[in-house]
Amino acid sequence: MTTDNTKPYKPISALQGIVQAKCPRCRRGDIYSTPTYSFSGQKMHERCSHCGLTYEREPGYWYVAMFVSYAFNVAEMVTFAVATHVLTGSNSPWLYVAVLMAVVFILSPFNYRYSRVILLYWLTPGLNYEPWRSEDQHKVVFKEKES
Repeated sequence: MTTDNTKPYKPISALQGIVQAKCPRCRRGDIYSTPTYSFSGQKMHERCSHCGLTYEREPGYWYVAMFVSYAFNVAEMVTFAVATHVLTGSNSPWLYVAVLMAVVFILSPFNYRYSRVILLYWLTPGLNYEPWRSEDQHKVVFKEKES
């Protein structure tokens, strides 16, 4: 008698998929192979390890993520400028420049990662969640490239 110790997959919500940077089509495979903050930089998988979705939809696809990242930066800078004013009451432009440059520097890996994830989840027409792809019997197996 054989026992299968694997638990059945429980589908995750879109918000959980975004936060965990999972594939937007099956929400099982990871988009990134490295953590957000690491000295080796962020590396994306070319395709989903579960359903085989190619993340870069066309050449130059990631340029649109720059606009999403820009929107993140503007929102963060406005938020931190107002917070700096409320907390310090200072009118020194150098304080604001220092705070905002630190915020931009610290949050740039976050903005890089999640601008691409948001682009995949919400701004790519025709790329939708397909619950049947998350089932184990629909897993795609890839052959390794020969070196």
